[in-house]
This record gives sequence, C-alpha cells and structure tokens, in this order.
Amino acid sequence: MNYELIKAVVELIQQFVEENTGNAVYSNDLQGFIEWISNSHKGNYISQEPDWKGKEAGRGPESIINTLLVRIGRYAKSYSRTVISNSMFSSQDDFIYLLSLKSLGAMSKMELIRHNVHEKSAGILIINRLIHYGWVEQAVSEKDKRTKYLTITGLGLNMLDNHMDEIRKASKAVLGDLTHSEQMLLIAILSKLDEFHYSFYRANLEAIHLLDTVHKKLN
Repeated sequence: MNYELIKAVVELIQQFVEENTGNAVYSNDLQGFIEWISNSHKGNYISQEPDWKGKEAGRGPESIINTLLVRIGRYAKSYSRTVISNSMFSSQDDFIYLLSLKSLGAMSKMELIRHNVHEKSAGILIINRLIHYGWVEQAVSEKDKRTKYLTITGLGLNMLDNHMDEIRKASKAVLGDLTHSEQMLLIAILSKLDEFHYSFYRANLEAIHLLDTVHKKLN
C-alpha cells in the first residue's frame, strides 16, 4: 500500500475542507471534492481529447476505457506475483484481505467480501484459507451471539510486516510515472466511478437484470 499517496490524499482533503469552510462554493461530499479538484488543477492534466487506437475507425471512448482498465488490472496482478512468489500468499487477494482487516478492524465475512467486491463463493475460499494459515481468526460478537467477526491475528500482522516493502513496491509500480497532480485526478475519477458501480454491487442484482438496471440509471 502506498502510504505516501494516502498521506497526500489526506492533505488534499484537508486543503479542500479549509478552503470550502465558510465559503461553501462546493458541496461537502465526494462530488464537491471532485469538482474542487477539477477546477483547482485544470492546468495540470491534458484537457484536449486524446487519441487512441481505433478512434478514426469509430472506436468509442467506452471501448478504449474498458480495455485500458482491464489491461491496468492485469499489470497490477503481474506485479503482485512478485510478492506472492516470495511468500506463502496464494494470491494478491490474501494480502488485500489482510490489509482490509488491519486498516478497518473486525468485520463479518460478508462485510469483508463486499468491501473487496467479490462474489460470496470466491470470498469464502479466501477467508477459509486465511483462517487455515492462522492469519485470521473468527470470534462470536459480544453484542450479537449470532454474528461472527473476523480479525487479523499476530501471525497475519507478521506476514504483512514481512512483505510490506514488496507490497508497497507493487502498488507504486502500478502508478508508473504519473505526476502527483495526475494521481490526485485519477483518485477523484476512479472514486466517482467506484461509488457509482458499488451501489449496484450492494444491491446484489441477478446477472440477467444487472445491465438493464445500470442503463436505466444512466438514461
């Protein structure tokens, strides 16, 4: 995880709050923050429409954006293989789930699975593997005996600590040579996109209805 990037984002949020307090030019939510970044950093990114492969032949922005997102995801997975090859991790999801529990605290199985946007069956396999290795433990909630919560163990924390340098390197590699301003803009755009899609993910719609529901929202 890129802690320097997180620190930079927090500082940017603080700047937004300070400038917007008492002035209220922007709404105090994600949309307001995105608009503030866009207006404050207009000169720091390309404002003209870029070229892309197949554009002249009629390939639209939706197609190239989807392709690029898939490619970036595959690059990220390839960098994560370095972490996996030098550890007992079976996949990047192992340390991503551990990082989620470390940073956010105890969660139920479904809360952890939803946080990482997985299908239930895939998430349960990851969780069972983490429990098997002793990196995560499950305990009954004191408030509700029917609910079990997952927490990261000392072994899990040690596993993360032993490989955090490589995890940070993998995270940094994905960002490539983006400037600080470009990183901040990317965070704002991807956060907006994630918020949009997560609302449908939480609804747990059947696949047959998903696309139509999303398109109704867009139209």
